[in-house]
Amino acid sequence: MIGLVDGNNFYVSCERVFDPSLEGKPVAVMSNNDGCCISRSYEFKALNIPMGTPYFQLKPLISKHGLILKSSNYELYGDLSRRVIATLSTFTPDVEQYSIDEAFIHVTLPAGGDYFEFGRKVRQTVLQWVGIPCGVGFARSKTLAKIANHIGKKQPTGVFVMPDDPRPVLEKLPVSEVWGVGGRLTVKLEKLGLRSAWQLACADTGDIRRKFSVILAKTVLELRGESVIEHEDPDAPSQSIAHTRAFGKPVTELDELVESVCTYTAKAAEKLRKGHQRAAGVNIYFQYYPEYEPRRLDGGFTSTTINFETPTASTGRMLSAITPKLRGIFIPGRRYKKSGVLFFGLESESNRQVDLFADTARDEKDAQLSKVLDKINAKYGRGTIFHLSEGLKKPWRMRRDMLTPNYTTSWSQIPVVK
Repeated sequence: MIGLVDGNNFYVSCERVFDPSLEGKPVAVMSNNDGCCISRSYEFKALNIPMGTPYFQLKPLISKHGLILKSSNYELYGDLSRRVIATLSTFTPDVEQYSIDEAFIHVTLPAGGDYFEFGRKVRQTVLQWVGIPCGVGFARSKTLAKIANHIGKKQPTGVFVMPDDPRPVLEKLPVSEVWGVGGRLTVKLEKLGLRSAWQLACADTGDIRRKFSVILAKTVLELRGESVIEHEDPDAPSQSIAHTRAFGKPVTELDELVESVCTYTAKAAEKLRKGHQRAAGVNIYFQYYPEYEPRRLDGGFTSTTINFETPTASTGRMLSAITPKLRGIFIPGRRYKKSGVLFFGLESESNRQVDLFADTARDEKDAQLSKVLDKINAKYGRGTIFHLSEGLKKPWRMRRDMLTPNYTTSWSQIPVVK
């Protein structure tokens, strides 16, 4: 059986782990730069405030409804997500993380095993060990497990096991609720008379493939209980690593753009080293705003691709190759909203091809320096030591005016029990 474990209102639940006073109150977590709400507590949803409501519309409602708004604390959410995955791994070695708040677990119980009770035990353990409430759904395919999880979240137990014959469940489920079926696709399917999940399950797969896609044809088989969506190997190395953020304010100076790219490069390089990988090169881009005065100018991107002399995970070597190239993609007079880096050509350190002309002594020196840097930051908190090119004040940094402490990832912000 395949189970889907999904954290309830995950970002809000993470905030409540270290601040119990938020329980029972209308809480929402905001997007980058505190733009709009992206996670809502049940109390917040009960006020009929939709997902994606921008901050300027929420501001007048704060005092009226007692709204509590929090900036996105991705460091905290990511760490608690890892703890949830570690907890799930105590029940089965086959855990496939799907997103920061969702994971598929592949479980085979002995004959007569009770998946419902197993799901309850999983849910109770995650709540006790990490503090995150979650829903658990079991079925014979990932698509059905998604549906089972959706139903389970609405049950007092938080758990639902899809029956061997899913027809009674699927007949009541609108096709729009099926995993991967968006709004536009729903309209097209309904025009063909496919309004429920069961009607889609009964459709001819060849016909669906011709009219739509192979992916939707696989969804049809999944609704029938056939597990055909690939099982992703969580231990498989990444094919690429990216890091990008919107700025907290429009950026016009090259120095600030350089700082942002250097900061994102350092974070991506650290991730490479954790995965024991090296990158052959990087794509870098700046995104700028459209302008309307004194004359109209379209928004857009400017970018460059840089190949390293040899594949590397050394932050210093990457920055040496990247920073001289950034002036070439800078357009003076434009207001920039975002920058990003995408590392490609990733290879494992153990399987990489040896370059006979490489400076092995320098490689070893870079590796040792990076190792020391990572150890210090792991012990004393991220950002304790960094390259000066990443900047000191970082005025371009994403705005998070309602940010809670990094309770689990920074020594200086660990909560104190009195």
